[in-house]
Amino acid sequence: MFTRDTNQNKGFLPKKLCSFLSAKITMSSNNPPRAPWRELLDFQLRQTPGYEFTIATVEQSEEGKYFPRARICGFRGFFPDVELHPNGENDMQEQVINGGNPPSFESDLFTFTTDARMEKLSQLQSSEHEIEALFWLKEVSSQWRVRGKAFAIGNPRGECDEGEREARAAIRRELRLKPGTNSASAGWTFEHAVTKYFANHSPVMRGSFRAPPPGNPKRGDFPDSGPNSSLALTDLYDNVARENFRVVGICPREVEQLDLSDRDRLRRWRWTLETKGEDEKISFQWLQTELNP
Repeated sequence: MFTRDTNQNKGFLPKKLCSFLSAKITMSSNNPPRAPWRELLDFQLRQTPGYEFTIATVEQSEEGKYFPRARICGFRGFFPDVELHPNGENDMQEQVINGGNPPSFESDLFTFTTDARMEKLSQLQSSEHEIEALFWLKEVSSQWRVRGKAFAIGNPRGECDEGEREARAAIRRELRLKPGTNSASAGWTFEHAVTKYFANHSPVMRGSFRAPPPGNPKRGDFPDSGPNSSLALTDLYDNVARENFRVVGICPREVEQLDLSDRDRLRRWRWTLETKGEDEKISFQWLQTELNP
């Protein structure tokens, strides 16, 4: 499906290119403002060594019944910013054109990564992308609940795939230029953004995306994980692994914080996002309400 870019000897391109791939990243006429809850959440996350969040989706059975499905996922920061370990940084510099994207954009999209063969993605597609995420930050006695829509990117076919095209469009609307950035799109691509998230994983975790479909009955022998396992993968463009790797961005529409740090004065807030307009003319406004705890 993929061949490496022989001009740069880095990256991969579909054999059949779509016109979408050469399109520039465009911004809405109103650059989305930074969410008012971000500063507090960022501060509290920094007080928490290693953090995960619970992701809830809805599954519909063949009989038409609905069931909640929850799992714990590693929180990978806000798209497209993701921290790299030293090996990941080296791999990006050695394998990706210009070491990756320029630091042009930021957003309030919560991210996690997943295997495209897992059920959570089909559950999102069948429920109009609805999702809920929950943080419990024990060190600061704070609970954060996030409701919104989640979109998965990383399909190697790029914008030739309808689902990938839809997901990128939804995420693109949420991006804003970083302060001091004048050029909106020079050198920035979704392909590089996804590759950076792949590099964020350890070599063994990268190799796990080459494994048989998760959740299926185990058949035959497959290498156990470990630092010296044959699962370990340093190639950021391994075709099999990248076919299965996805980055999921949660577009928040409602955020709640329950503050239990002061037992004598419990506090609870809700922020609700209002949007106006469509496509490139969309505008955003967060409304804050204090609630009974």
